[in-house]
Amino acid sequence: MENRNSTQKCIDTVRILAADAVQKANSGHPGTPMALAPLGHLLWSEVMHYNPKNPQWANRDRFVLSCGHACMLQYSYLHLTGYQITLNDIENFRQLQSITPGHPEYGLTPGIEVTTGPLGQGFANGVGMAIAQQYMAKRYNQADFNIFDYKIYAICSDGDLMEGVSAEAASLAGHLGLGNMIYFYDSNHITIEGNTDLAFDEDVSKRFQAYGWQVQEVPDINDHEELSNAIKNAQKETERPSLIIVRSHIGYGSPNKHDSAAAHGSPLGKDEVRLVKENFGFDPDKSFVVPDDVLDFYRKAGKESSKNEDKWNELYESYKKRHPDLAKEYESITAGQLPEGWEDKLPVFEPGEDVATRKASGKTLNAIAEYLPQLIGGSADLSPSTNTVLEAYESFSVKQRGGRNFHFGIREHAMGAVLNGMALSNYLIPYGATFLIFSDYMRPPLRLAAIMKIRQIMVFTHDSIGLGEDGTTHQPVEQLIGLRTVPNMTVIRPADANETAQAWRVAIEHKDGPVALALTRQEIPVIDQKKYASAKNLEKGAYILSDSEEEPDIILIASGSEVHLILKAQEELKKNKINARVVSMPSWNLFEQQNAAYKEEVLPKNIRKRLAVEAGSSVGWMKYTTDDGDVIGIDKFGESAPAEEIMKEYGFTVENVVKRANALFLKKE
Repeated sequence: MENRNSTQKCIDTVRILAADAVQKANSGHPGTPMALAPLGHLLWSEVMHYNPKNPQWANRDRFVLSCGHACMLQYSYLHLTGYQITLNDIENFRQLQSITPGHPEYGLTPGIEVTTGPLGQGFANGVGMAIAQQYMAKRYNQADFNIFDYKIYAICSDGDLMEGVSAEAASLAGHLGLGNMIYFYDSNHITIEGNTDLAFDEDVSKRFQAYGWQVQEVPDINDHEELSNAIKNAQKETERPSLIIVRSHIGYGSPNKHDSAAAHGSPLGKDEVRLVKENFGFDPDKSFVVPDDVLDFYRKAGKESSKNEDKWNELYESYKKRHPDLAKEYESITAGQLPEGWEDKLPVFEPGEDVATRKASGKTLNAIAEYLPQLIGGSADLSPSTNTVLEAYESFSVKQRGGRNFHFGIREHAMGAVLNGMALSNYLIPYGATFLIFSDYMRPPLRLAAIMKIRQIMVFTHDSIGLGEDGTTHQPVEQLIGLRTVPNMTVIRPADANETAQAWRVAIEHKDGPVALALTRQEIPVIDQKKYASAKNLEKGAYILSDSEEEPDIILIASGSEVHLILKAQEELKKNKINARVVSMPSWNLFEQQNAAYKEEVLPKNIRKRLAVEAGSSVGWMKYTTDDGDVIGIDKFGESAPAEEIMKEYGFTVENVVKRANALFLKKE
């Protein structure tokens, strides 16, 4: 199938599949897939290296559909080229339990590299993917062995470029000179509300040139030759990311709805779909039809592309013989294995000293980094405050692709999305850091990481009003409960330096979703593990840190910096002949994963007088304190004052804990 008519037939088949699927679902976005079909044809038939029979091939090119609403484009080409997506799956677009949901979902549909939908996220994810390739290439590629040389191809829309996260990510990509990125900007001039000139009239070309990107323009997406030449030029550019601005026409082929908002987010309508089919020379009475010659062409394209893996496998076998240690390390890491005894390198902190958990975190990171080459990360311009510098290693830069310290700049939103892209390499364990209050800037990528169940680690320091003088704007109150409510996210707020070291152990070993560590700015006492329970119990989410000699009258529960308050309160209550159990609860999420017997052991149902203490929102704590319990929390904003003063003002003192516990004890059943 080499002639123009045959190529056009292939492209038009995809356009009609998109129109049919959206029409049957009675919802979706038909216009963009119809517009982008020529680009999809080139990518899947000529440009990208992939293997439909092995979607996880290590050196495959990555494709990101940042404008995830156009997913029928991707589903169509995945089906046609031989991925495990049937025509029946296409017909079940957007239906319950189908593998063709309304936006692409990683882990659900074969060939989908990343979950996209919230605009701008995929754009930034691709930057993380590009970073991962560069880091792995630096570590593993040897003379005559380009084991990792894949590229990142992405399609983004007008909407993607309006979102602030794309600006953050594009700036970072240009600064880092990520020449393995080739992005296509689908300039169709249409959004849901109408023409883009309602809110968007910037010169995108000049904008991206200013970011340090190579920029090309293709005036007509249907010009196969010009589009192909632009891609070839981009492939030759290795020192700058590339943006190809492609002018397309939304709803192309629709006589009445092309170039209009009506083709964007709604079905074309049965009559209009018939007209589309007639326009392209297809039978208007038939739906979901893939001509045999079209299917044959794309299946051959898929098989041809799979030969790239065959060649790579031969190369890798030779590589293993020449570089067995590197191959062994790579295979071990991608298999999810950790070096034997690595956890023995975790630091142990002695009682009698006060250590901020952010500083304990920094010492832990530096103690284990040597043994975990896949552990890389940085902060949003706060590494001196978040203690996230790997002291023995250089920074990742244009000149040093093997650097393990990242400078994301003051770009929290992009940092989260870039970390997601890095985590999707199936190699890196990336971490990022900022103040807990600024997790609000990162909620979209954190939520997407949880949806995908991918492993990225966030270090959130300055975790309460205990940060002090920076005041209301910087003191988190509602952030902890907000993060705890995200499904698949594990939030850990360690009580001292040793719990912090164990929190890192759990985070490194955790494979089913992101982990957020909430750490103190202020110094807090190191708990004596000989006198009290071992910090290793942190892995259970909550544990009995100190128990009374007799049956407890009351249970004191806390996380983070407030645990030392309830330990001291236990001693004071004992003087009043009140037996208190002290429970450290660094992670609700981990505790909820324990079996019923363990939960009953820690929080027996018959002990209903319970007091929870945490310098954050009280919302949610009543689940653990019961109706007969109480919570010392914060349900208003903070103030600017030295940490000791504000903690006292807000009731986080031993005296207040004892007072509230006494009130509970004296309260009649």
